[in-house]
Amino acid sequence: MTTADVPITARETRTDHPIIRQITLTDLMDAIAKGLADFNAMPTHFFFLAIIYPIVTFGIAGIYGELDLLPFIFPLLAGYTILGPLAATGMYELSRRREFGRYTSRTNAFLVFKSHSINAIALLGIILMVIYFAWLYVAQLIYQHNFGDVIPESYIGFANQILTTQQGLDMMIAGGSVGFLFAVVVLSFSVVSFPMLLDLDVGVLTAIKTSIRAVAANPIIMAVWGVIVASSLLVGSLPAFVGLCIVLPILGHSTWHLYRKIVDC
Repeated sequence: MTTADVPITARETRTDHPIIRQITLTDLMDAIAKGLADFNAMPTHFFFLAIIYPIVTFGIAGIYGELDLLPFIFPLLAGYTILGPLAATGMYELSRRREFGRYTSRTNAFLVFKSHSINAIALLGIILMVIYFAWLYVAQLIYQHNFGDVIPESYIGFANQILTTQQGLDMMIAGGSVGFLFAVVVLSFSVVSFPMLLDLDVGVLTAIKTSIRAVAANPIIMAVWGVIVASSLLVGSLPAFVGLCIVLPILGHSTWHLYRKIVDC
């Protein structure tokens, strides 16, 4: 094993309750700029291409095969917002190594699997998966409440159903409101918890509490970050999902730098 293949040792923490800094919009923009610089130095879009397109292909095949999946295409895509912090863990590792002056190549992203905290990261990932499936279940209940068990006969029929009926308007309002609550919950306990687990010798509960404290101390900035994440994922999904291959890693790198600006450790 070469030095380049060795994970960085976890840093010891001074306390289980690290100081949370209040940051400004300038700090947020700087974190995004550093995330973009990391991506330019270590482009990983091919990795994400290999992950995203099989998922999208299977999804499209499923929709063509059974139109009863069509009403849930938007909740499924919203899962990128919920599962994004987990998917970007490799990007945190790359940014971490680059910041600390360690040799870095794109394949070092897989050193996450050798991390001291891989079990804690996996546990937090399971929590996100549970939330994701809970969101899909709630989305199904909202659809059935408005349209019963009626299955769209075509894509055009589904669009008309959503855009031209009161039930469609009610469903969009309810789905958007509930989806917003899910997004707030996920943002609150995951925005700095994954990078913190990778960086420091702490447990899942400490990481989650620190993340919640970070959001509570910076509500406006975190709200802006949430809007940036959601908007970026939406824009990245539009050109046949190809934009996600760039958006996801940049957001991951930026999250690392956001964590470093907020958590004093």
